[in-house]
Amino acid sequence: MKARIAVLGGDGIGPEVAREAASVLRAVGARFGHDFAMDEALVGGAAIDATGSPLPPETLALCRGSDAVLFGAIGGPKWGPSSPVRPEQGLLALRKELGLFANLRPVTVNPGLIDASPLKPDLLKGVDLVVVRELTGGIYFGEKRRTATEAFDGCAYSAGEIERVVRVAGRLARGRRRHITSVDKANVLETSRLWREVTQRVVADEFPDCTLEHQLVDSCAMQLIRHPAAFDVIVTENMFGDILTDEASVLAGSIGLLPSASLGVGRLGLYEPIHGSAPDIAGKGIANPYGAIMSVAMLLRFSLGLEREATAVERAVGAALDAGLLTPDLGGTASTSEAGATVARAVREA
Repeated sequence: MKARIAVLGGDGIGPEVAREAASVLRAVGARFGHDFAMDEALVGGAAIDATGSPLPPETLALCRGSDAVLFGAIGGPKWGPSSPVRPEQGLLALRKELGLFANLRPVTVNPGLIDASPLKPDLLKGVDLVVVRELTGGIYFGEKRRTATEAFDGCAYSAGEIERVVRVAGRLARGRRRHITSVDKANVLETSRLWREVTQRVVADEFPDCTLEHQLVDSCAMQLIRHPAAFDVIVTENMFGDILTDEASVLAGSIGLLPSASLGVGRLGLYEPIHGSAPDIAGKGIANPYGAIMSVAMLLRFSLGLEREATAVERAVGAALDAGLLTPDLGGTASTSEAGATVARAVREA
């Protein structure tokens, strides 16, 4: 297979983890006979410094002409909330421009890393869930106003926006344990009342073989800690999904372990670890690359349809973790490059 991959390292540790993820992708190509052309471009704070825009036109054009986007991380104190142009605006715009409305964030627990989580080991047995987060609507994209004494952020959803992301969750659930948990705040918010009504209808009409339960977001946040193994597929709106997945990262032991896929209607997707740019450790060679590398597995599976290759990457990461090749966030001493090179070598030898 021939495929074109846009590599957007971004800021902080983003370029470091994206570099290791790209090396694993090259190893996949060498091992399985694929031709992956990888082109780098600026995004986020680095793009602001170079061009004045967090998403330069040439970066957007590259992404639109690619089969998938491999993304690192963006942001940093240099471009804080008071800055007129912020790195995060680049990522939000990229998701919107590419029509990437569904963000998939899987959470599993490696048995060898149970002690890395603050939860009791018995709570982590059998944890295998995926959060489907609506990505291009809600309060992050609503009307915004601010004066010296007042601020306003609008949250809006249409039935169509809800329907399409619930369908993604339903298709995922059918390949798993067929249980969907829809998360909202329907006791307070009108957008959540619409969310609940539309979700109920879509699941009943199109996925009658799946069970559906509704949970309020505050209850879900509690249950993710009390009984995380009870969840299969969680579907929720943009801001709730952002918060809940960061909370769920403690189940795995580190936010550095978790990958994500942002998907739309076609094959094009954006793949990134869920962690931030971590400017305090940038350039030290100690960032955890496993989340970025596992994002490569999702890229292979969802954008390129290469299931065998995706599984090979996942097994290589699992073997590295089982062998104790842990970065400092997991209590180990392995460097970013050591972890990446070990996974790439295992893929080439698979």
